[in-house]
Parts: sequence; structure tokens; C-alpha cells
Amino acid sequence: MPRTLPPLSGGPHGPEALRPLLDTVLTALTDGAHHRKGPLPAGGPAPVAAALHAAATPVLPDTGTDPHTALATLVTALAAGAADPAHPHCAAHLHCPPLAVATAADLAASALNPSLDSWDQAPAATALEEHVTHTLAAEIYPEAVAAQALVTTGGTEANQLAVLLAREAAPDRPPLLLHGANAHHSLPRAAWLLGLPPAHRIPTPTGRLHPADLRAALETHRGRPLLVAATAGTTDAGLIDPLDELADLCEEFGARLHTDAAYGGPLLFSPTHRHHLTGLDRAHTVTLDLHKLGWQPVAAGLLATRDPHDLTPLTHQADYLNADDDTDAGLPDLLGRSLRTTRRPDILKVAVTLRTLGREGLAHLVDTVQDQARTLAALITARPHLDLWAPPTLSTVLFRPAHATDHDLARLRRTLLTEGTAVLGRARADGRLWLKATLLNPHTTPQDLTALLDLVEGHTPR
Repeated sequence: MPRTLPPLSGGPHGPEALRPLLDTVLTALTDGAHHRKGPLPAGGPAPVAAALHAAATPVLPDTGTDPHTALATLVTALAAGAADPAHPHCAAHLHCPPLAVATAADLAASALNPSLDSWDQAPAATALEEHVTHTLAAEIYPEAVAAQALVTTGGTEANQLAVLLAREAAPDRPPLLLHGANAHHSLPRAAWLLGLPPAHRIPTPTGRLHPADLRAALETHRGRPLLVAATAGTTDAGLIDPLDELADLCEEFGARLHTDAAYGGPLLFSPTHRHHLTGLDRAHTVTLDLHKLGWQPVAAGLLATRDPHDLTPLTHQADYLNADDDTDAGLPDLLGRSLRTTRRPDILKVAVTLRTLGREGLAHLVDTVQDQARTLAALITARPHLDLWAPPTLSTVLFRPAHATDHDLARLRRTLLTEGTAVLGRARADGRLWLKATLLNPHTTPQDLTALLDLVEGHTPR
């Protein structure tokens, strides 16, 4: 008797095939969260791996099981062993809880499965990506009518593309990357990957790139092509470099400027906080990452460029995807939009979010987490046994138990992780180790923050 073929997610019957499976998935997500109980599974790596292996074995059985059983077993196990960014005590990283509407849109993208490497695989998605990226590029470069933005997998890919475009803008002599010690590691790594000279690292003792220190570096390397990387939202402390002053220096010395605004870029949506980004539009390229302060499921990165001619080096031709006669006939050429070939339509979830929330809704989310950071800072300041590093700029707060050693602090953090009660990050500033709370959950309350500090104090050696 012939085997029955499994249903597909697309076509006229796809949605009905998906409907009961989605119910199973949602039930499994609920069951897994109830089993986990907190922001992280308790016990540490070994029991988490053991439980997952038990649920996932056999990985490839001779005879399969029904899809509801497979989904229920594995999704429940994954949810039970997950770090849940929607829990108010999961606040270590730039790891946002995605909006429900964005996740629902992402499901549609997966079901339809467009591939943005040729128009005939993604007719509507091609048009949507062009329309939405143009709008976002105009937010960053309001005076540059031809500004463009490319969709990336995140800040790392966007930074790598920015360094690549800088290299191609000076083909006769490779540029030298100048970056602050506060810059994301993907920038000097991109210089290495692309065969550029080793990047010049400028000390940032205050956490920001100081204009005087940049000037000294520019003077030292005067006469050669230079790429300066500024940061709008550092990973460790959420600090923003003085963008306008750095842009002045780059213009004075003829250096190219890239600004990594992967974290802080969405302040543009907030009338209250966008002044922190004054000068952002003076960079040649800008990284934006909406799976941070944009509440998107991974991945949702962008690289914006003020001058569309900067993208010319990405032009690539493969006859089966963008034959010259097809392009001449008006079919969009997508290979110059990315270094990747197959690309999923990550722009759909972004477009749905923008349409759902609008400027006011996005501003409200940004302002909410900014206010949470200030609330947490005030709560820390009010506790004599806790030290605050500095008032927050973005939604990152650094603090530590007063009089604790770095060893004590590191052990405290790991204890909370092992218990599954809190997920806090770690950062080094002023030569010491600090706990890092990165607040990206707009539903977090002052009571949640108070309980988090209670956990820290309750685990601090006396």
C-alpha cells in the first residue's frame, strides 16, 4: 500500500494543514513554560542537555511518528529548556522578547517560503522589501532621498558589509579601521576576514570614544584611507559615542564613517530620546538591528547607506537568477542586495510591526524600557549594599554588590543561572566586573525589578 505524502504549508490546502499543528505547538509552548517555571531551566548545562537528549532520541528513527507527537515532544522540551526573554528576570543580553504580531508574521513567511534571491521566487516579498527598506533608510537619512538599506541577519553581518563597502571604496589601498575599545567585536573581526590591515583600537576608558583620542589616531595615520567606526549603543553599557563630533573629525581628515547603531538606532522612533542620535545621519553607513530594541524574532538586521552608489560593488550576476535579458526586461535584480543567495523574507515581520504600532506605538515601547532602566537605577541607588556604575543612557544598567570581589560577583551570577531564577549579564568597567541588566521587556514592572535586586542581595556573600 503506498505511503501517504505529508501535507505542505503552502497552496490552497496549506493553512488547513497548519491549523491543528499550530494548536499542538501552542500547547507545547505552554507546557514547556510551566515545566521551566522561571527565566531559565534549573540545574545548569548537564541536566538541560540530558532532558533534551531524552526527548530528541532517536533523532532519525527507522519509522517516524505522527507530527503531533513529534511537535509536542520536541517543542515542549525546547521550551522547558529555554532562556525566556519574556520573563522579567531574563535580562542579561540584547535578547528581546518578540512581539506576538511579529512572530505571527514570521510564521506566514515560513509557510510561504519566498526566497529573495530572484524575483520569480518572491514577487510580492521583493516589492515589500524595497518599500520598507527605503522607508527605514529615510528615517536614518532624512535628507538623502536616494538612501538605501539592505536586510541582514543582524548587526554582525551589517558591520561586515560596512567594512566591505569601505574596502571597495578604496580599492587601490586597503583602508585602516579605527575603532574604540567599546566597539562591537564584529568590526575588527570583519577587518581580519576581509584581509585588511589589523584594526587600530583606541582606548575608551569612559566607555565612549572621545574625540580627542580619535583626533590623535587620525593624525597618526594621516595620508592613508581610513574607516572610523562609531557606536550608538555599546554592548556592555549601552553608551553612545559623541556622533556629531566624531563626524566633524572624519570630515576634517577625509575619513569614512560607519556607525554601529544596532542597539541604539530605534531611539529614532522616540521624540523624547532621538536627540541622543544627533549626527547619526552623517555616517556613510549605519547598522540597525531590530531584534534588539525592535522586538522582532531573530533575524532582523539592516545596513543603511547614504549613497546608493556605495552598493555597486555588491553587483553580481548568475544567469539562472538574474540573466541580463531578464534584468533588461524589468525583472528586479536581487543579488546585489546581499552577500547571501537564499534569503527568507525577514522584512515581513518588520513591516507588520511598523504598520501595527506606527510611530507612536514604537516610541511608547522605546520610552517604556528607557524608563525601566531609570527606575532600576533609582532602586539600586536606594540600596546601601548595591553600587550603580552610572546613570543609564539606553536600557542597560550596570551594578554590583558593594564590597564584593570580582570572584564573588561571577560566582553569584552563575549561581542564579544554575538555580534558574535570574539571567544577568556581566561587563567590565573601570577595571572591575559588574552585573549587567539589559531591559528589553516592556511588560516588566517596578515590582519585578525589586524582586530581581532582592535575588541579587539574597545571594551576595556577607
